[in-house]
This record gives sequence, C-alpha cells and structure tokens, in this order.
Amino acid sequence: MPLLTGTQRQYYDNSQSLVATANQTAFTYAFSPAPANEVDFSIFIDDVQVSSDLYSYSNNVVTFSSGRTVGEVVVLRQITSEEQLGNYQYIKINDIVNNFIINYVGEDKLIPKIKRTDVAFHIQRGIQELSYDTLNSDKSQEIEIPPSLKMKLPHDYVNYVKLSWVDTSGVERIIYKTTDTSNPNALLQDANYDYIFSGDDNLLTSGESETWDKFSEPQVTINETDTPLNADIGEGRRYGISPEHAQGNGVYFIDNAKGYIHFSSDLCNKIITLKYISDGLGTTADMVVHKFAEDGIYKYTAHAILASRTMVPEYLVARFKKEKFAAIRKAKLRLSNIKSAEIAQVLRNKSKVIKH
Repeated sequence: MPLLTGTQRQYYDNSQSLVATANQTAFTYAFSPAPANEVDFSIFIDDVQVSSDLYSYSNNVVTFSSGRTVGEVVVLRQITSEEQLGNYQYIKINDIVNNFIINYVGEDKLIPKIKRTDVAFHIQRGIQELSYDTLNSDKSQEIEIPPSLKMKLPHDYVNYVKLSWVDTSGVERIIYKTTDTSNPNALLQDANYDYIFSGDDNLLTSGESETWDKFSEPQVTINETDTPLNADIGEGRRYGISPEHAQGNGVYFIDNAKGYIHFSSDLCNKIITLKYISDGLGTTADMVVHKFAEDGIYKYTAHAILASRTMVPEYLVARFKKEKFAAIRKAKLRLSNIKSAEIAQVLRNKSKVIKH
C-alpha cells in the first residue's frame, strides 16, 4: 500500500491510499476500527474529492459504480472527531447525565440518592419536550417520489414544517396539504356486500383504498356532474376560489396511522424535500442539546425528579418549577438568534428610517 507523497501529503494523516488496477471497482482498506459509515470519511481520486453518490461503503470496502482508470490514486481519509463541524455547539446526553449527577446528586445535595437510569429517563423526556418548541429540532429529508406516490414518515417524525418540490434551479416550491381526500381503511366485502372476517373473527381490509386509487390516477378529470373542490358555481360563473387550491405545485396528505405521506400524481419523479419537527430522540449519538439550552435541561430534570417523589416539601417543588420555566424562557431567547443588524436591514426594505 503506497504512501502519499508530494501534493498528496495533505492527506497523509488518518488516511490510506490504493492505486487502481485495470477496471477496478472495489477498494479494500485496513482501518481498525473501520469507519462506521460514509459521513466518517472522504474519498479523493488524484487529489480531487468525489461525491458519495459515486460509491458505496461497507466494512472498509469502497465500491465504485464504475471501474477506475489504471494508475488512479484512490485515498480514503478518515474525519477525526475534531473535524466534525457543528458538534462544538452541542453537548451529548451522556455528558448531561454526568454533569447532572455531579451537580445535583449526593450527600448534602438536592437529591441524596437516585439511579442513573432514572436521571437518563427524565433527561430524555426533557429533550423530547423541549424539542417541540424550544430546541432547534427541525430536520429535513430529500427523496425522489416513486410511482407509488408515497413517502415514508421518518422514525423521529412528530409534525411537519414544510413540504416542497425542487425545480431545475434548486428553488423549493411549497406543496400545500389537502383535506379533501384521505386513505381510509378499505373493508373487504363479499358479493352480498357483507363484511369478510378472518378465521379469528377479525375484519379483513384491503391494502389500499378505492379513494386513494382514484386520487393517485395520472389524470383526474372533473365531469359535468361533479362540483370542483376549489370553487362554487353560480349563474354560469365560478367564484370563491380557495387559495390552497389556486396553485400548480401539487398537493399531499399524511396518513399517520400507516406512516406515509401521499402525493398527487403530478409530483411523480419530482425531488421532494420534507422539513419536519423531530422528537430529539434517536440513537445515543443523535441525542444532543444545544449549549444555550443546557441549563434548561438541568432545571427540567431537577423539577421532574422532585415532583415525582414523595416526602419532598411542596415549596421546593414550586421553586424548581419556577426555575424550570425561567431557564426554558432564557433558552428560547438565546436560540431565537435575533440580530439587530439583520432586523435593521429588513426594516429598510419597509421604507423605515434606520439610524445607525
């Protein structure tokens, strides 16, 4: 395995290189431990970083979609923890648990004795609760809509913020939610229209409803006997159009019971971006808290523990309840990220005289 020389010295640390042979697609490296996934490393071919769309990765093996040219130097460079951007503004849940135990638990402290698992539970509940309206818990996903016109809801999905499709210029075109259709449970019936039951007396249902099948048809036309959903008819003219329908970006509805977002047929094969509110809970690595809200989590956890215990003076519970609300309000102000210069620039667009 050759070492990097010359202009490639910048990749020497935490990296390994292989020289491509004739039409070689798979490159096996020898890192121990191996990088977990694609976000833990970068791939360079002849000093040029390549997109992760061009290769796949599994257990130290990088496989390209097409063969590499003979003599190309393929470098896998690990990203160290110090290089992972953005992490410095967050604190991990394990550190929060340790800090809380050090500060609040022990002899002559607020909580004389408590299990670490109990502390972790209340901290996770605090992260989940603050994720809804305090922490910056917005996440996003981008997929291409398949012919089924359905998108799976993320595992940590709580509520949507915005759905949009991306045009050729990279501009997000907002998609509006419709309340005029759904995907109900379709009960199976026999020739006499009686319900069909299984052997254990449970109602049998169809995989998809007729409502969804008709809505997802490529061409939906309105015949003369149908009344358009977006208008009222009166004296030969159309009036009262609904703004939510007066757009050509398509529509969607969310089936929370089955965990899918359903799109109209005109969005097939379009790139869709989903921005949603997360509950803040996932793997241990995903559960982090912004340092602006760290004190709010501590106060939330202290109040939750005291309020769930017996023989705790009520004045002490009330005190930490007030401290919890104060810390959360302070976290909201800090995370709102209001900048006076940006506000002034917006007001200038409103013909306001800004002195500076």
